[in-house]
Amino acid sequence: MRVAVLDDYQKAAHRFADWDALQGEVTFLHDHIADTATLTETLRGYDVVVAMRERTPFTEDRFALLPDLRLLVTTGMANASIDLEAATRHGVTVCGTGGSAHATPELTWGLILALVRSIPSEDAGIREGSWQRTIGGDLHGRTLGVVGLGHLGTRVAAIGRAFGMRVLAWSTNLDADTARAAGVEPVSKRELFESSDIVTVHYKLSDRSIGLVGRHELAWMREHAYLVNTSRGPLLDSAALVEALHEGRIAGAGLDVHDVEPLPADHPLRTTPRTILTPHLGYVTEATYEVFYQQAVEDIAAHRAGKPVRLLTP
Repeated sequence: MRVAVLDDYQKAAHRFADWDALQGEVTFLHDHIADTATLTETLRGYDVVVAMRERTPFTEDRFALLPDLRLLVTTGMANASIDLEAATRHGVTVCGTGGSAHATPELTWGLILALVRSIPSEDAGIREGSWQRTIGGDLHGRTLGVVGLGHLGTRVAAIGRAFGMRVLAWSTNLDADTARAAGVEPVSKRELFESSDIVTVHYKLSDRSIGLVGRHELAWMREHAYLVNTSRGPLLDSAALVEALHEGRIAGAGLDVHDVEPLPADHPLRTTPRTILTPHLGYVTEATYEVFYQQAVEDIAAHRAGKPVRLLTP
């Protein structure tokens, strides 16, 4: 058995699970492989591939070029970049893993606090010899708008309430009673964007949700409001956001996810003012990696025994 572990950027996957227990050849690939030809050539001869989140798409064309592949394990129990129907057609079993319910909400609040209190710029300033260049904003008494009140959005909302914030929520199928039970006010999409001092996005990516936050939504926001996205990059129209930030139509944005990852060196966001950018760190914690990689090993062992677990099906 030959196993390839993709996108191990930090060269850390080997220490979070007992890969030796598989008694096979395990290769850790540390650099992202973007183009199909190089990827399929690299993975030739591997019957098992472990993919990290949506970093590497697996499409009809790629499955067709990987005839040896029999098991694809993705970290997490959903991966929009895997064509599950194509996997079935090519005889590839797809399995997932558990994850962490707290890591991304914690990072979300890290970005919110960094924006509101200008932490990165003040850190840079003190290293340059300056002192107290900005006047921070407050959270207590302000309004937090949560776009998507699922497991992660609900955790973010609870922390907002602990800060003494009024919390609003919207999603296409939001249950009003569920929102109120969580101490959150259900509102329309427009009211959320118009009324919130901070808008944070926690929404599942699908064909219907691409561009969920676009020019109209950004135009509804207040000039002093901040936008945070720790969900998926394509939910946000990045071109519209870059324009809004350059024109000063919103106060700033904290982005952990991007429409192309890794973020290209020439991407406009890299030079856009009033932004805090992180490289998709929401799930990148010790506890999460333990779950990801230990359960990936379990998935591989179970598949080899003919009893696959955590199956993902179309």
